Amino acid sequence: MTKYNKGTVTLVGAGPGDPELLTIKGLKAIEKADVILYDALINPVLLDHNPTAQKIFVGKRRGFLKKKQVEINELIEKLANKGLDVVRLKGGDPLVFGRACEELEVAKKAFISTEIIAGIASYTGIAAQHQIPLTKRGEHESFWVVTGHTQNAKLSSDISLAAQSTATVVVLMGMRFLAEIVDIFKQFNNGDYPVAVIQNGTTSAEKSLLADLDTITDLVKQHQIDNPSVLIFGQAAADPVTHYKNLVKEEALAL
Repeated sequence: MTKYNKGTVTLVGAGPGDPELLTIKGLKAIEKADVILYDALINPVLLDHNPTAQKIFVGKRRGFLKKKQVEINELIEKLANKGLDVVRLKGGDPLVFGRACEELEVAKKAFISTEIIAGIASYTGIAAQHQIPLTKRGEHESFWVVTGHTQNAKLSSDISLAAQSTATVVVLMGMRFLAEIVDIFKQFNNGDYPVAVIQNGTTSAEKSLLADLDTITDLVKQHQIDNPSVLIFGQAAADPVTHYKNLVKEEALAL
């Protein structure tokens, strides 16, 4: 029988940004934690649920790196080996582009008890906020979720495969390569193919734009939309039941 150390590591999904989209189970984990290691994309209001816990920022943003992943892994192991209940608070869902596997592997090798608490992923939470149907019977019956760049900061080759499908395509972390991604989609779709971009989705700082392949790149620059953003390609982007909240409409195409 495996003997686990006294401490624990719990990976908690914080949701897409709106603090009310945290799950009850995630809230309970935060409330009982001794230490919370939190990312740049989590809403800081969530930290107020446990005023006595130690909070350590370990976030990453383009051009800014608080801690390298190897340092985060070492910190998780060190704290849990002290017998502390460690919550690793991640934006969205921990298992979607969150490096959860690396952190779990470190903890398990050190015989530290682990748990994952799912969160509402950014693509589902933001789509729901704007009533965008990622799937729709008879039209788009599947969807892809693709990273905009690989571990080596290169454009993901999966984007080309996704662009050839009839599915709704959601690209996360894709703003750096927006022009290149749009060019790939143009190889397989007309210029009026719908595209939505939503920055800081579900938060009070949200900015969103509905356009098409021919106009999206220029409009993003004009309206200064940047990371963190979700890109949605396909008819689903033009099919919301109601207009987007805070939608930039003046110069976007009416699709």
